[in-house]
Amino acid sequence: MTGSTEFAYFAAGCFWGVEAAFRQVKGVKATVVGYQGGATQSPSYEEVCTGTTNHAEVVQVEFDPEVVSYEELLDVFWQIHDPTTLNRQGPDIGTQYRSAIFYRDEAQKDLAEKSKAAQGPRGMFRRPVVTEISPALDFYPAEDYHQQYLEKRGLATCHI
Repeated sequence: MTGSTEFAYFAAGCFWGVEAAFRQVKGVKATVVGYQGGATQSPSYEEVCTGTTNHAEVVQVEFDPEVVSYEELLDVFWQIHDPTTLNRQGPDIGTQYRSAIFYRDEAQKDLAEKSKAAQGPRGMFRRPVVTEISPALDFYPAEDYHQQYLEKRGLATCHI
C-alpha cells in the first residue's frame, strides 16, 4: 500500500460485525471500534449501552484512498446492514445501534449524501433509508476487549 491515509467513520449496528466487514476490504489499513455522536466525554461501553449518552457504536476506518475510495467504503456500508431501521440492527435495539455516517470534511459529506440519495432509485431497500449523516466530532475508542473482538475469537460475523 502507498503512504496515503484517510479516515472514515461508520455506524451500522453492533460494531464487532461492522469492523470485521471493513477489515476484509483491500486498502483498509486499520480499524478501531468506538463511540461517536453523543454528548458524554470518554463514555464507557456500559454508559453507551444505557442509551443516555446518545453515542453510536462506530468503526473508525483508516484507509489508503489510492487503493480503496471513500465511495467504495460507502458501498460496503450499505451492503452490511439495514439502513431502514431506526435505532436497530437485528436483535440490537437502541440509539447506539443506529445507522450513521460521520463525515470528516465537506467532500465526505457530499459523497455520503449522494450515496444515501442513490439508495432509493436502486431499489435496494423497500423502506426509506434513515441513516444519519453528521460531522465526525469526538471519537472515543472502545475498551481494548472490543477491538477486533470477532477476529480474536476466530469468528467472521456476529450471526450464527
